[in-house]
Amino acid sequence: MTTIVGILCKDGVVLSSDKRASKGFFIGSKITQKILKVDDTLAVAIAGQVSDAEYMVNAVRAESSLVSMQRGYPLTVKETTKLISNVAYQGMKSYQPYLAEFIVAGIDATGPHVYITDMSGAVSSENFVSSGSGSPIAYGVLESIYKENMTMEEAKTLGHNAVQAAMERDPGSGNGIDVLAIPSTILVPQVKVS
Repeated sequence: MTTIVGILCKDGVVLSSDKRASKGFFIGSKITQKILKVDDTLAVAIAGQVSDAEYMVNAVRAESSLVSMQRGYPLTVKETTKLISNVAYQGMKSYQPYLAEFIVAGIDATGPHVYITDMSGAVSSENFVSSGSGSPIAYGVLESIYKENMTMEEAKTLGHNAVQAAMERDPGSGNGIDVLAIPSTILVPQVKVS
C-alpha cells in the first residue's frame, strides 16, 4: 500500500513517493522513507513489503560497490536494475519471493534512465512509471500531463502532483510526499576503452 512515481526528463530523473506505511488497515508509520539512494547517481523507490525492499536495496548497494571497484568504473542504471531483478527472480524461483516492486532511476554515461522491476524479475524501461496501491490514480495524472523533454522542475511538479492525487483517493497512501531529483549534470566517470 503505497504510491511511487518515476519520471524521465531531459535533464535528469525524478522519483516521488508518499510516506505512509500500513499494516492492513492500521497506519504503521507516517514517516517511511520509500526513496533510497544507492549512490549519488542512482536511487530506488520501493513499494511492497518494506523489509524485503530494504534488504534488496542494501544487497544491491554492496554488490554494485564491489563490482564497480573490481572493474574500475560504475555499473550502468540498467546493470543495477538487473542486479535487483536477479535477486527477485531467485527468490521467486525458490518459492521465497521478495514482496516488493522497484522503480530504479539514475544517470550513467549514456544519460538518464528510469526502469521498473517487480518480484518476478521482469525489467522495463519507461519514460514515466508508477507502482503501489495508488498507482492507477497516479497514472491518470502522469498520462494526462507528461510530455517528452520535460525539464526537471516540470517533472518534480508532475511527480508531486501524481502522488498527491493518489493520496486523495487511496487509503494506503498518505502523510506527505518525498521528491528526489538526480540531475544529468552529476559527473559520471567515463569508461575508457583501450
